Amino acid sequence: MVAILTGDIVNSREVSTETWLKELKYALTFYGEERRDWEVFRGDSFQLRVNVDEGLSAALRIKAVLKQIKELDVRIAIGIGEMDFDGDRITESNGSAFSLSGECFENLKKSKLHIKSPWEDFDFVINLMLDLAALTIDNWTPVSAKFILLALTHPELNQVELAEKLNKKSQGTISEGLKRGGYEEIQKLLVYYLEETKKRCSS
Repeated sequence: MVAILTGDIVNSREVSTETWLKELKYALTFYGEERRDWEVFRGDSFQLRVNVDEGLSAALRIKAVLKQIKELDVRIAIGIGEMDFDGDRITESNGSAFSLSGECFENLKKSKLHIKSPWEDFDFVINLMLDLAALTIDNWTPVSAKFILLALTHPELNQVELAEKLNKKSQGTISEGLKRGGYEEIQKLLVYYLEETKKRCSS
């Protein structure tokens, strides 16, 4: 099973394409090769394939990258399922993960991040959790997004070590930024996602 992320940039016309495209590709490159593992298409839309265990963390990292640009946000639908055909380009591949991701994306309205999987009970709970998380993550400031991204990218580092990576930032500044960004709650959300998907994928 794989996780397919389908997304688009919110307010892309408010910022030069060169600016947001560079940041989006930076976020996507972390997860593999262009065309085969991810692709940007139809102007400001994109698709990314990752392992199921990376699905939610990848979406949050992409959001944290783009929220560092004040005017921008991103909508992402995560489909969890099978990949029946692995094409040379991700947009040529297909399977239930792609169908579920597409269906989920088409149904995104007020929510900017939802998941659709073969498990309806899981979808109900995780999407309720994501809607609650959105009260914080949809309002990340560029500074909070920067701190959250660093912490998600380097979960092995403590706050002092994170501060060292952000020259001249104190541990207190990092702590306050992560607290405002809801990092502790995000970690709990990621643990729940990992535990549930691992259990269900292996059963």
